[in-house]
Amino acid sequence: MVLYNLGIYLYAFIVRIISPFHKKARKMIIGHKQTYKILKKEVDPQAKYIWFHAASLGEFEQGRPIIEEVKRRHPEYKILLTFFSPSGYEIRKDYPLADIVCYLPFDKKRNVKKFLKLVRPSIAIFIKYEFWYNFVNKLNKEGVPIYMVSAIFRPSQMFFKWYGGDMRKLLKKYTSICVQDERSAELLKSIDVTRVEVCGDTRFDRVIAIREKAKPLAIVDTFAKKAVSEGEKIFIAGSSWPKDEDVIIPYFNITTDLKLIIAPHEINEAHLKYIESNLQRPYIRYSKAIPEMMADYDCLIIDCMGILSSAYRYGQVAYIGGGFGVGIHNVLEAAVYNIPVIFGPNFKKFREAQQLIETGGGYSIPDSESFRGLMDEFLQYQDTLSAAGKHAGDYVRSNSGVVGRVMDVLKL
Repeated sequence: MVLYNLGIYLYAFIVRIISPFHKKARKMIIGHKQTYKILKKEVDPQAKYIWFHAASLGEFEQGRPIIEEVKRRHPEYKILLTFFSPSGYEIRKDYPLADIVCYLPFDKKRNVKKFLKLVRPSIAIFIKYEFWYNFVNKLNKEGVPIYMVSAIFRPSQMFFKWYGGDMRKLLKKYTSICVQDERSAELLKSIDVTRVEVCGDTRFDRVIAIREKAKPLAIVDTFAKKAVSEGEKIFIAGSSWPKDEDVIIPYFNITTDLKLIIAPHEINEAHLKYIESNLQRPYIRYSKAIPEMMADYDCLIIDCMGILSSAYRYGQVAYIGGGFGVGIHNVLEAAVYNIPVIFGPNFKKFREAQQLIETGGGYSIPDSESFRGLMDEFLQYQDTLSAAGKHAGDYVRSNSGVVGRVMDVLKL
């Protein structure tokens, strides 16, 4: 583990060096300085804590249904929630179901000792990909049950390489690892890691819960009702990037029986103006809209956070961005509303996207021409559109119930 510890020290050093010039690194350094102050002030020595750790916002959303169920079933426990990334901490630092929220310090032995001495967790739960050697090793030595939930494993990971011996040993220190699929379980079995349960992905339960609690959106509702009354379809593009918009917008510009709701991944002014510069039909930003004026517009640009997951219910077809870049965003948030989901070609690392395609509810398009052909088919043949939407919704529902299986493993 010499190289691992050296890597941690090097990473921490680099973050500190670049922090004056890098906003995310600066937030991390400032946040780390506050961690021990927060713990000393807020930890109740008489309480029992369940510690949840998520790297960032995406992992938090996977762990969130478990946190909610723990609080519902076991109010006697308090919740400590830690993040590694500022993108998770800054958005969820006021999460009401967590009693304490802070950054996780770098996985140095002295940090681990200090952190665990302050917290004294009864249980530690790591979400998806969090394999911190020194934390897990110390927790194991102190007899604290350690769980991994919503984990997924691939042959390319170091655990399955010739040089991954120490990390393979680490996996055996978990009390149980809840994996998303049978393939992950088989991979772990191949390296003699046997305390494994196939529970599925908690995001399925999460998107169902989101649908049940979807916010009323008066502006979007008025926009959609006007379109439906005129026999038009609503196409909703979520978490889009410029390369996605270069595919979507030209088709929208020439398709008069289609209305567009677009929620870009980045809502800075430059990106919003890029979208607007390419639109050739009337548009308005959500922040400037009122219900009474929505009949005048063909495109609604969502320029705020927090409403996309509720807005999907107004669509007949969804497009999820990121597939022409590093990878697609959350396809399940749209599929749960029984609408087909389209995305770009970079989806191979996303199991749910692959399975959506297999079940007939998801479609990958490599370019503008294939997007145009698929959309023409959906708009021309209602039966095709309805069947694809049903396949998408059925896929989400058939994979739900994960939280209950995880809770059975935790044995609280």
